[in-house]
Amino acid sequence: MNAQTAKEYSKQDWQKLASDAETNIEGRLFINGEYCEAADGGKFEVINPSTNEVFATASEGTEKDIDRAVAAAKESYYSRTWLKMAPRKRMSIMYKFADLIDEHTAELSLMETLNMGKPISDCVGGDIPASATNIRFMAESIDKINGKVTNTHEKVLHLSLREPLGVVGCISPWNYPLLMAVWKISPALAAGNSVVLKPAEQSPHSCLKMAELFVEAGGPPGVFNVVNGYGEVAGKALALHPDVSKISFTGSTEVGKLFPPVCGAVQYEKSRTRMRWQNPTNLFWDLPDMKRAVGAAYDGIYCNMGEMCNAGSRIFVEQSIYGDFLDQFVADGKDAYVPGDPLDPQTNMGPLVTRRLKAEFWVTLSLENPKALSCILVGASHQVWKRVVL
Repeated sequence: MNAQTAKEYSKQDWQKLASDAETNIEGRLFINGEYCEAADGGKFEVINPSTNEVFATASEGTEKDIDRAVAAAKESYYSRTWLKMAPRKRMSIMYKFADLIDEHTAELSLMETLNMGKPISDCVGGDIPASATNIRFMAESIDKINGKVTNTHEKVLHLSLREPLGVVGCISPWNYPLLMAVWKISPALAAGNSVVLKPAEQSPHSCLKMAELFVEAGGPPGVFNVVNGYGEVAGKALALHPDVSKISFTGSTEVGKLFPPVCGAVQYEKSRTRMRWQNPTNLFWDLPDMKRAVGAAYDGIYCNMGEMCNAGSRIFVEQSIYGDFLDQFVADGKDAYVPGDPLDPQTNMGPLVTRRLKAEFWVTLSLENPKALSCILVGASHQVWKRVVL
């Protein structure tokens, strides 16, 4: 079902699909072109943050499964079935891959919402179409990876070629489960690499489905593999694996700090980490549109439930416009983002992804100096989220 059809679904339609998905959702690992159980048979529970209840299970990959996935990726790379495929053929497969993402918009959107609480409208109208667009963009680059010829001497020409690295390991976060994974895997695949993806344990299902769609599009088995599991086990095994040529990680600062020594242990020359930021919103006296500025400030706080690395952590307002800003901020805030059932297309703010994050939110508030804070707006509540602005 494509995005246009999915946009016409009601809350009841999505709830019915969610009920069916709980018994049909695929949670096994995807290695060498097929679903398989974890080597040790382990499984973990995936919690629906809207209900705080288990809605599915997923296979728990370990070092053994990372070894299997990397071996499959390495074999596919050195067999050169993907690497040496005619560029136009690879482009065709990637375009078909993107088309299949579009065709499965409803299914993928539902997985995202049930996994991490993202409003269904954000998935249908944003994340899933954006994922397909990114894949198409990278597909178009495949026949444009060219070499360079440099005349270094009267009788000598030097030819420089860009070549794929081999097996690329990708570790993606839970806040944009499919989109952030696509940002990693699509350029790697377009360049001719083979990939092993370790999605966040909170949100593995859409990434598993994506790997299935890649094979359905014509991608050779072993080129794109997905291993669920916990970061300290599966993620660490992927980062340490000697046959992985590049690692790309997006996640928390706490985990990201582990990567320099880990990558150094296996002498990685190429690693990419992206972690949490601290982002102030700064408003000065000469801003041209106060209402627009307030809207941007709210987006910085609440967009994607504030679960973004570039979320606004604080707002600095120049004293001369502080009163006007505060009045506009309170006036617009009551309806800007209202928590609700993320399966309702009218909802623009779902719950926080885990109970732990909710607890951390309240602990943070309790640690602040009450005398230095005043509550200017308390919005509608949700069972996993209460909107408070201080």
